[in-house]
Order: sequence, then C-alpha cells, then structure tokens
Amino acid sequence: MTPAYSRRVPQLALWRSYGLGLLMLALACLMAMKPAQAQLRVDISGTGATQYPVAIADFAVDDTHGRALADVIRADLTRTGQFRLINAAGSGLNVDSPIAHDDWRAKGADFIAYGSISRGADGRYDVRYRLADTVKKGQLDGVAFSGTEQELRRVAHQIADRIYEKITGVRGVFSTRIAYVLKKGATYELQVADADGQNPQVALRSREPIISPSWSPDGSKLAYVSFESGKPVVYVHNLASSARAPVANFKGNNSAPGWSPDGSKLAVALTRDGLSQIYIVGASDGSNPTRVTRSPGIDTEPSFTPDGASIIFTSDRSGGPQIYQTGSSGGEARRLTFNGGYNISPRISPDGSTLLYVARRDGAFRIASLNLSSGAETLLTDGRDDQSPSFAPNGMQVLYAAIQNGRSVLAGVSSDGRVRQTLSVLNGEIREPTWGPFTR
Repeated sequence: MTPAYSRRVPQLALWRSYGLGLLMLALACLMAMKPAQAQLRVDISGTGATQYPVAIADFAVDDTHGRALADVIRADLTRTGQFRLINAAGSGLNVDSPIAHDDWRAKGADFIAYGSISRGADGRYDVRYRLADTVKKGQLDGVAFSGTEQELRRVAHQIADRIYEKITGVRGVFSTRIAYVLKKGATYELQVADADGQNPQVALRSREPIISPSWSPDGSKLAYVSFESGKPVVYVHNLASSARAPVANFKGNNSAPGWSPDGSKLAVALTRDGLSQIYIVGASDGSNPTRVTRSPGIDTEPSFTPDGASIIFTSDRSGGPQIYQTGSSGGEARRLTFNGGYNISPRISPDGSTLLYVARRDGAFRIASLNLSSGAETLLTDGRDDQSPSFAPNGMQVLYAAIQNGRSVLAGVSSDGRVRQTLSVLNGEIREPTWGPFTR
C-alpha cells in the first residue's frame, strides 16, 4: 500500500481496495428487504442558472391525500433548484377546472400543475393530473394513475418526473432509487431508498463492513463487497428475492465491483496475482476471470464507460493515485487526470462526456468533474472530506457522502455545482451512496 492511499479515509480507498490486516470476521446476518425507520432532515441551498416559475395546486376532492401528494411534488422540484414555486394555496382547482391563464401569469406562474384524487370502491386511489402552460395558454401534459394508499408517494414522484421533463426537456429522476451503507453503532446496513431518501429498506445487515455498492443496469440487483468471511468478497444481491451469491471470491482481496452496460459482467479489482489489478468476471457466477490491466502499481475502482468499450479506473502507476482509461479487453492505458497529485473514485456521466471523481485540493477531499472534451475541471463541493460521488441517471445531479458536524451524511449537488443539499439520517451515518438507474 502506498503512503498516498494509506492516508485516505478507510471507506474510500483502504476498505474498498485492500482490507489488509483484518481480524477474523463473524458471519453477516442476511435479511429480506424490510422497512427501516426514516429519520431525516433535508437542507437545500443555492439555485439553478435558470428557474422555472411553477404553481403546484393541492389535488382536489381528498384534502388530506391531495395535499400530501402535492407536497411531495413540490419537494421533488424544489430540491433541484431549477424551479421557483408560486403560491397556489386556496386555488380550488380540480382536474376539470378551466385555467385562467392570464391570472396565473399575473401571479408569476409560467406553469400550473393541478388535479384530483379519489378513492374507488376497491380501495385504490385514482389520481388525475394536468399541467398547463400559462404562456402558451394550453395543456402541456395530462395523465391518470391508480395505486394503493402506500403507492401514492410513488405516484407523486412519477408526476414530478413528468413535470420536470415537460418543462426542462430532461428526464426526471424522482422515481429512481439510491443505495448506501448506514452505520449504526457497530452495525452496518445496506439500504435502498427512494431518490429523496424516503422509504428506506434494509437489504443486508451485518456486524462487519459493507462497501462499494453498485447498481445493475436494470436496477434489480446490487453488487457490493462484504467482509463477513474474513476478507473482502464481491457479492451480487437480488433485491426482489434477497438471494445473494459471491461472484468474486478469489485468493487475496476482491473489491470495487462495476457493472458492464448490458449487466452480464462485472469489472473488479483483484489481488489474486499480486498487486491489485483490474479483471472482468461473469456477473452471475464470477466465471471466466479475465485480466484487463498489467501495471507495476495498484489498479482499482473500475467502472465501464456507457458504451462498454472502455474501463475507467484509479492507479498509482505514475506515483500518486490518478484516473486512467483503457479498453475493456485491455491495452494501453491513457491518463485522464493531471490536476493535483491525488484523484480517485472515478464515475462517468450517463452520456460519457464528464468524469466525476474525488480530488485532493489544498488538503481537502472534494468532488470534482472533468469535461473529457475540453479538459476543464470544476470543483463541485467545498467540504473537507467529500466521498463516493455518483451521477443521477439523467446526469443533472451528483450524490455523495459528506461530513457534517462530525458525522457522515448523504449530500447532493447539481452537476454545475450551483445547488447543494444534505440529507441527515438522525440515527446513523451514511456512507458509500450510489444512485440507481432508470428502470422504465
């Protein structure tokens, strides 16, 4: 282990890549996906370069559920920093109401979302929503949903997704999920939650560390590293069935899984032949391990590019850790980062244009982005110890772990660095967050 790596916090480089000097570890307690208590505080700062003025009216008929539905939509849009909410209190609108476009324009709203919610004889709720453009004086969107009371929050996220896409032209991510490791005392939990941190579910609970969760492209599975057997082993976990299996349990350390775009393979870091190097294995059973890199240094943290043709990874082959790119079948590696002496944890944007990573600048670990065409670097955060960056599937937001009041919390920043948010879990510390893919 090089000094540059050993000085880094354990969950980023030490645990993820090596796990040396561990004592014998007890078996983890595998649990089916089950609800976890959500104790959250959300703080938002900053605004987007463009803010769209939109009014979100309470949904009519069922006052309690209609207000709650609208509140979730408002919260979703507010977190992006791209919307300025116009007060719609007391509007009395239902899905069939005529819209006084000029009146809403006079109030400052370019758009108004409204609708109705009612409970059917079967106990399910029917939700009908409309989005009006007050400038063009017409309906921009309209759709109906049906769901149980427990599904109404999901319906609200789906409506927020539609509003976001209709107004910005970019697909919304409010219906997607995130995964992270929650540390509570001496216990580690792999949790999956809605994109806003609500509705957390425990996928795995262990007395030993769980690190490096990585979503399959279809969102049905998580790969991660567990230390339950006395060394780091890569598992693949089916979220629907809770079935899990080791897919990289070779001699030495097995770490840092990253899925291929088609979900058939995993790029992993293995020490089976000496120093940590990048390999590709079958995602279902770890079959056909194929070595990708051959360097005199430590290669780790691999992730595929969106087209599957290349792998981005961290290596100290040039001295300090930097980020490189090589073909997925091997070949000469090309260095991507040159600013600063320490850049790790690479993630590529969904469109392949931008690299996200942790950069050490002036003694602090910050989230940075690199335009791969121009080479321009942007520091997105200003914390002292920001970790584990992950792009939203639309590329517009970044999820990461930050330190706040001495505790690790979930944090987010817009891809241009203008809007920031933190989500504090009051009963633990969040580590290793990763944003899930679009699933439909």
